[in-house]
Amino acid sequence: MSQAASGEGRRILVIQGHPDAFAPDFCHALQGAYEQGAAAGGHHIRSVNVAQLDFPILRSQQAWEAGELPPALTGVQTDLTWAEHVVIFFPLWLGDMPALLKAFLEQVARPGFAFKGDADNPFAEKPLTGRSARVVVTMGMPALVYRWYFRAHGVKSLERNILRFVGMSPVHETLIGSVGKPGAGFDEAGRTWLETLRKMGATGD
Repeated sequence: MSQAASGEGRRILVIQGHPDAFAPDFCHALQGAYEQGAAAGGHHIRSVNVAQLDFPILRSQQAWEAGELPPALTGVQTDLTWAEHVVIFFPLWLGDMPALLKAFLEQVARPGFAFKGDADNPFAEKPLTGRSARVVVTMGMPALVYRWYFRAHGVKSLERNILRFVGMSPVHETLIGSVGKPGAGFDEAGRTWLETLRKMGATGD
């Protein structure tokens, strides 16, 4: 039974990973539908638009391990600590997440926050354990082609090497294909997906 069904709203952090903060893209429409459903379902929502944040890319292991977290991202770490469920939206670019989203995750998931070590194990403690996640990905190719021919390698890497690595589980995915053409995603099939995301939001999934 979901927490919504039992009368308890979930704390949900929504991360929009599209590199263009203001384009009328289907990713943003899906995010809006999910947040509408979540609000109607009594959940508590915080959102992050990665493209609106000012941060540099990491260029060395030393900067990742010991450098200062960019001020624009301190609130994101606070939101991740607050959240019970994380939903990430992004378009598939060259078979993977956009570079800006990858740079964002590298900055946020630093040692001392996403994992902590001891003398025997550098990953002994994972403070984000207990949070669930969903990845919502749009793409120009049919989703079945990406899933079965390309094995969804980019999405699987995000799920396995980042989200599950820092302790998030379960991690689910929603792959939405054939939205690469101008206006695609806002046709009948697109409206069906928008309704699907509203329902996901309502259940806090």
